[in-house]
Amino acid sequence: MVPVAKVAGVADGAIVRSGVFRFVHAADLHLDSPFHGIRASAPFVAEALADASIRALDSVVELAVARRAAFVLFAGDIYDGPERGLRAQLCFRRALEQLTECGIASFVVHGNHDPVEVGWSAIRAWPSLVTVFGAHEVGSAAIEVNGEQVATVQGISYGRRDERSNLALRFGRPPGPGLAVGVLHCNVGGMPGHDDYSPCSLQDLRAAGIDYWALGHIHTRAVLAGAEGETYAVYSGNTQGRSIAEAERGAKGVTLVTADAAEGVVTDLEFVPTDTVRFQDVPVDVTTRADLGEVCASLTSSAYELARAADGRSLVLRARLYGRGQVHRDLSREGAVAGLLRELRDDAGETHPFTWWDNVVDATRPALGRAEVERRNDFLSDLLALSDTVQSEREALRALASRAGTDSMPAALRALSIELIEEDEQLAALLSQATDLALDLVADG
Repeated sequence: MVPVAKVAGVADGAIVRSGVFRFVHAADLHLDSPFHGIRASAPFVAEALADASIRALDSVVELAVARRAAFVLFAGDIYDGPERGLRAQLCFRRALEQLTECGIASFVVHGNHDPVEVGWSAIRAWPSLVTVFGAHEVGSAAIEVNGEQVATVQGISYGRRDERSNLALRFGRPPGPGLAVGVLHCNVGGMPGHDDYSPCSLQDLRAAGIDYWALGHIHTRAVLAGAEGETYAVYSGNTQGRSIAEAERGAKGVTLVTADAAEGVVTDLEFVPTDTVRFQDVPVDVTTRADLGEVCASLTSSAYELARAADGRSLVLRARLYGRGQVHRDLSREGAVAGLLRELRDDAGETHPFTWWDNVVDATRPALGRAEVERRNDFLSDLLALSDTVQSEREALRALASRAGTDSMPAALRALSIELIEEDEQLAALLSQATDLALDLVADG
């Protein structure tokens, strides 16, 4: 570990009362990130999405200034890729310059999306109160306010994207008084949905003697450990959602941490949203809906409630319809789902903040339930039994898949197998959908 360097010039106003100070923990900004899977055909939606990650960074700066933070931590993936677009780099430098002008220090580590030894960097000189930790060893800097050392911040960046070593093992409690803070981009305990970069355990984090771990990489906010006087390990999540995927939905922001320098402990955590566009899933059970008019009304009502709770933010929504009922048959008609999506968009209009319906997912099932079909002892029950057998036997499932798109395959299944996928579970799900469609068609016949 390198010797501790002092960060001078931090604003004296950062102390809110004797020995107590605040700092902001941000991570996974993914500046200028493309938004994955969003069908933003409307120009006003596309423009807002293009600026959302930058505006979220502006909110981080505004929060730090308004709440008189002593410093701000950026725990990796500042940029979305190693090439780091010029706009993103200039915006980030401008934000850190604003923090420096207000006497607020900034500490930066880079993660798997923006490793320091890969890609292009247009910025080679940073403002005076900015510390960018390197990739070869853990760096360390002490924070002083009013001549008092209130904290020591340590951090290490990724040199290259595929960082598989346990970087947490390189940290140790620094000398000197105040709060010990570690900044690390990592996957604690093999959390699902994210690559296992710099894998470590909670025990590794506790053993390092760090009071507060500012973690990045996981986009869903999570307090993995923490109680006053003990090690805190916190994922602040990303500052702006990037898609309708589960980890990207809901409020996104930063963690505002309050600490007692004299005791060297964290006393409070506060989640503060910084997102400007919020992604949400809108589920509706069609079982009790009489028709598509009721379904549309229910979706519109849910969107209104979400907009009220979004506190002036724009929304990107996905409608997810599920359950059994007559509406399933209506949705199966050609053009019905696309027509419902058009109606939802027309009803939302072009407002600011906007509500944009990105997609309608039809996961409904026929009104005729499996248990009822199984008791019939007729062609429908035989069809269901055959489907179950094929789904449970890998070779039979593969043989059926190999006939996809040919005239020898039943039309109901051929219509659902245009985009053939190789995973057995996906093939089984495809067959299940085709079986439901066949049951509907035969029952109506």
